[in-house]
Amino acid sequence: MFIDKVAIEVKAGGGGDGAVAFRREKYVPAGGPAGGDGGHGGSVIVVADSGLHTLMDFRYRRHYKAERGENGRNKKQYGKKGDDLYLKVPVGTLIKDRETDTVIKDMHTPGEAYTIAKGGRGGRGNMKFASSTRRAPRFAEPGRKGEEKSIVLELKMIADVGLVGLPNVGKSTLLSVLSDAKPKIANYHFTTLQPNLGVVRIGPGEDFVVADIPGLIEGASEGAGLGLDFLRHIERTRMLVHIVDASGHEGRDPVEDFHLIMKELAGYSEKLAGKPMLLAANKTDLPGAENHLERIRALTDDGAIFPISAATRVGIEPLKYAMYEALKELPEDYETFDAAYIPQEDSTEVPTRVERVGNKYVVTGSFIERLVYRTDFSDYEATIHFQDQLKRHGIIEELKAMGIKEADTVVLDDIEFEFME
Repeated sequence: MFIDKVAIEVKAGGGGDGAVAFRREKYVPAGGPAGGDGGHGGSVIVVADSGLHTLMDFRYRRHYKAERGENGRNKKQYGKKGDDLYLKVPVGTLIKDRETDTVIKDMHTPGEAYTIAKGGRGGRGNMKFASSTRRAPRFAEPGRKGEEKSIVLELKMIADVGLVGLPNVGKSTLLSVLSDAKPKIANYHFTTLQPNLGVVRIGPGEDFVVADIPGLIEGASEGAGLGLDFLRHIERTRMLVHIVDASGHEGRDPVEDFHLIMKELAGYSEKLAGKPMLLAANKTDLPGAENHLERIRALTDDGAIFPISAATRVGIEPLKYAMYEALKELPEDYETFDAAYIPQEDSTEVPTRVERVGNKYVVTGSFIERLVYRTDFSDYEATIHFQDQLKRHGIIEELKAMGIKEADTVVLDDIEFEFME
């Protein structure tokens, strides 16, 4: 089964908590603080793997979590960092924000790695809070939470050439004779239910990749059948080869078929319809094909078409070399998709802000959020440290300048406190 779009939840590991510990050594009567820092949490990292071709591995598992960092230890020992979690995806996979459907990252380069969720920072142990006035701090920081994201992985296959045309015009057969691919082939509609890739070899170090794109029928650009699922794979291709059934043996008109496919390409994207294209008239070995060739030639500006028979391999070599020569004139880079993602929670520092809201004083900002999160208010020394930090950053003075009085309510990161001198 070909899986090319999945929604998953990723969560980085939280940082380990800092330790509260003191030296207890022989002949050291007043050992100092010795609590180590917690280890950083593991991150979730997406890696583009050229050996994968579908997102099948993500079909039955939707939640991925990296390892948490270990807590700090005594004797100033740091906790171990949590292991990173690596998610391997096929080359050509887009990482999208699930809520906004915007592109976060285009994994178009083999071996490329991207950190989609960063692990939380480990908390500082009590040895980090020792000072000339605080010789034996009895508090430490908890580790920070790891990032969480809800994302969509969407595969857009990377190929040099895309074969397009209505079902049963011979795309799969042509791919099999051009390349080393072995697609399922039969004489009925919709033999191909998933894109197939094949490598066409010209000579040493000279080759290109061709994709057989199925599912294009009338209404495909509006979602009929599996049209939209497969149309997006053509976006990666550098050029197209449009195949029509020159014989019309199924009662269809190859000229009408050509216009139908072009309409669906344009309906999906004008850029897609404007890609460089070669026109191949297939099944010329069947009776009646000669009657349609002149009408098919009239579809191109210069009358250049490629009469072929994929079944008997007539005309395959000229088409193959025409594809190769055309590709040499085109940019080598595949179309990439720029990230348009704006995080819901901006990662930049938010300045501290003090304002009066009704009869309360509200203090917000990144510094306040971190300070509140790190403080254990059940611990007296940690609370004193919290107050010292507010004074050091000028927040207490600013509150006084705004007219705060004893017993007034101060809101710090959604937690209410009673102001006391």
